[in-house]
Amino acid sequence: MLKKFFIICSGSDTDILDNCSIGEQNKFAGIGATVFFTAVMAFIAASYALYTVFDNYFTAVAFGFIWGLLIFNLDRFIVSTIKKRGHIIDELIQASPRIILAVIIAIVISKPLELKIFEKEINQVLLEEKNSMTLANQNQIAEQYTPEIAALDNNIEFLRNQVNTKETEVNALYDTYITEAEGTSGSMKLGKGPVYKEKRDKHDTALAELQQLKADNKTKIEAIEAEITQLKTNYDTQIATTQPIIDGFDGLMARVNALGKLPWLPSFFIFLLFLAIETSPIFAKLLSPKGEYDFKLEDAETAVKTWVEQKVNERNVLLKTDRDINNKIYSDIAEEDELYQYKRKKARELMQLQADAFFKHQKNAL
Repeated sequence: MLKKFFIICSGSDTDILDNCSIGEQNKFAGIGATVFFTAVMAFIAASYALYTVFDNYFTAVAFGFIWGLLIFNLDRFIVSTIKKRGHIIDELIQASPRIILAVIIAIVISKPLELKIFEKEINQVLLEEKNSMTLANQNQIAEQYTPEIAALDNNIEFLRNQVNTKETEVNALYDTYITEAEGTSGSMKLGKGPVYKEKRDKHDTALAELQQLKADNKTKIEAIEAEITQLKTNYDTQIATTQPIIDGFDGLMARVNALGKLPWLPSFFIFLLFLAIETSPIFAKLLSPKGEYDFKLEDAETAVKTWVEQKVNERNVLLKTDRDINNKIYSDIAEEDELYQYKRKKARELMQLQADAFFKHQKNAL
């Protein structure tokens, strides 16, 4: 049963192969087994590749199964259409388009399996890329907020400098009226005289202005700090919103690009393995000598071809003979006087009717 199944997979004519030797049947069973297991590998590869895209087992398996059937049908078609010609050059020319197609199929099958085989190394490359993308993303978002935050910090620093400048002025006025009271500066008179009172009033006015300035600037600084806090919150929110996009940077294309950054030699050998598997049925048929099945298949095909050519030739001869007979018959009839007189009579009657009709028409017009 298994042998029969693999023979069907090889695309050979089972009616012809049933009458061939056991060795011939085993050869085509081996070719069919290669076609079948190549389709199985294509199913596994496609399922994994599609799982990285859809992240769903059922969807990946369903589409992978369809892809496996497609590869199976293509391989079966490639193998079944290669026929032994008896000349190696003709066979190579015949097989060249199929070999190119086999190479393409080998690439398509091997690439998803390479992604799975080198998954750990690919994950490491993706991790480094994600880290770089995270830092770049943070820097890009920071460029949107840093200038505004720096400007607000400068405003706070300016308001604080205003308070410090005013405090310095008030302290200076305080020292002035204290030294006036002590008699060590100003009027040089000890005691609290009119000059002391004037300087004390000036100090008290500046002190009240300082207290009002502190209150006003404190309100302004609190408002600016709240604005800075909001900007930092917006920055953190934008970072948190964009980070999942970076974390999800592990799709099929990202993994293929990451695979391209790894050493090429291991990946190349895996491709060669699948290329050998994919092209082995083709080269097996090309390199094997013309066997019993090939002779019987050629006999069946040439028998049909000969029969069709005979039918076409018979129809061509029949058509030519029929044409010659018709030409001779009409040539003989054309020489009969009775037929000539009859057609002459009918032509005369037709011309008379035409003359009468023309005369009647002209008369009505007048």
